[in-house]
Amino acid sequence: MTKKLDTAGRRKARVRRAVKKVAYGRPRLSVFRSSKQIYAQVIDDDKGHTLAAASSLEKDMREKLKTGGDKDAAAEVGKLVAERAKAAGVSKVVFDRSGYMYHGRVKALADAAREGGLDF
Repeated sequence: MTKKLDTAGRRKARVRRAVKKVAYGRPRLSVFRSSKQIYAQVIDDDKGHTLAAASSLEKDMREKLKTGGDKDAAAEVGKLVAERAKAAGVSKVVFDRSGYMYHGRVKALADAAREGGLDF
């Protein structure tokens, strides 16, 4: 039975389909943001494994940040996920914004990941 997606679900599926089309075997850097936190993970879609992950909920992040839902937190998560991806041997990724506009926290995370050494 086919599940009918809402507008956000269709947008997310459209972005994910486009990302996988241009990936050429590269892992994807997927972003999820809630109103209070932000999460990022590097996923190998061929194997279905998460290679590296970071979030604003981690203990050292909570101690360092005032809140998990601002651009400063997104930048710290971006740096951390880039560091962990480099340690896992990943340098080239494709960015999956998960249907969110490339603006604000999503852009801050992407810029920090680029500064941390990820190429996309």
